Amino acid sequence: MGQKRKDLGVRVASALLLLPLVVAVILWGGVPFRALVAVAAALVASEMYGIVGLRLRHPAAIAGLLGAALLAWLVGDLPATAPAVVVLLAAAPVVAFSTCTLVPPGGELSKAALSAAWVVVSISYAGLLGTLGALRALPEGLAYTLLALAMTWGNDTGAYFAGLFFGRHKLYPKVSPNKTWEGFFGGLATSILACIVFRFFLPLGWIDVLVLGGVAGVLGPMGDLSESLIKRAFGVKDSGKLIPGHGGLFDRIDALLFVAPWTLAYVRLFLG
Repeated sequence: MGQKRKDLGVRVASALLLLPLVVAVILWGGVPFRALVAVAAALVASEMYGIVGLRLRHPAAIAGLLGAALLAWLVGDLPATAPAVVVLLAAAPVVAFSTCTLVPPGGELSKAALSAAWVVVSISYAGLLGTLGALRALPEGLAYTLLALAMTWGNDTGAYFAGLFFGRHKLYPKVSPNKTWEGFFGGLATSILACIVFRFFLPLGWIDVLVLGGVAGVLGPMGDLSESLIKRAFGVKDSGKLIPGHGGLFDRIDALLFVAPWTLAYVRLFLG
């Protein structure tokens, strides 16, 4: 019990220290926010390399970190940067496979193709975070960005408590033993509830609430399960140790990586 209280204290202290900084940059928006998102994307990519065993000093990993950061930065200014995004995504496999072929990771040619594939995946995966920058740049971008965060973290909170008090039926035990269907539906409800709250600040109709919040309530757990699948496949508990008491950054924003692009797409297609 004492260790659990200590761990909880560390988690709370980390959140209290980091949250004001993150909120301040979100409120600021513009270049500082896009820069923060780009750095976060590079950190997520670095944690992915740590999970799969690709050393950060390898040329392919360095290229992947730069690629993830650049993609996240470019996506933050869509659609103006669309041609550059296409070029970057097309160049990623060429650079990754060429680099891993010339300098096999660990000196083993058998790992070259797998490592190159993970570099390509990491660029597009981590680069998805750039959709937050594009969301923030919209006319009502601050509210939409906060909505994406609220749907994501609301889902996580609702799923936790619903699973804690009512969880009986396992959702996907091979990948995430603690997740339950009861938790899933609890998280789904809180994602929709977040949309209901934001109707006071945004032009959201009831159809928007159900579709935007409902799909986010499904994509959030999918993002969580996707990261869990990667970690479980490589026998890793946390993606990193960046945030004391919370693990790595990838652990904290795995669901957001799926929810943010959906929010941006929905807003541009139906609310823009």
